[in-house]
Formats: sequence, structure tokens, C-alpha cells
Amino acid sequence: MEFTLVQNGGTFAYEYEQNGERLAEITWTEKDGVMHMDHTYVSDQLRGQGVAKKLLDAAADYARTNNLKMHAICSYVVSSFEKSDTYDDVKA
Repeated sequence: MEFTLVQNGGTFAYEYEQNGERLAEITWTEKDGVMHMDHTYVSDQLRGQGVAKKLLDAAADYARTNNLKMHAICSYVVSSFEKSDTYDDVKA
């Protein structure tokens, strides 16, 4: 599964589309070296397949590559940060 990095002004996202339909995304804004993780969406078609984690992992890799930190706002990212130490190096 490949995600597309999309930037629209100050908003960024990793998206997964199939046949022109967006089936999953994680979005954030960047300010002062911090990614403010504000939304995660996975369609019913893809639920239960670990897609949200894959999106978060892609965003964390982006943060690492670009020397950014991540501030969890959306409930999925908050929960993931609390449950795992995988993201400790990128937590704001």
C-alpha cells in the first residue's frame, strides 16, 4: 500500500486513493518544527487492516527525515503515542 504526500498551503497529508476515491488519510499542519497531527481517517472498506498505523508510521518517518516533532491532537494519534514507545523520538 503506497501513500501519497499532499501539501495544500500549510496543511499536509498522507493519502491513499483507489479509483479516484480517498479511502484513508492522516493530516497535519506544521509550525516551528512541529507537526500538529489533527486527523486520521480510514474508510470502512479498509478498517481492521492496520491502515491507520501504516499512515502514522509514514508520518513519523516524514518527521524523522525532516527533523520534525509530532504533537498528537487527533484521538488515534494520542492513543498510539500512549500505547507505544515507537514514536518517543518524534513526540513533541
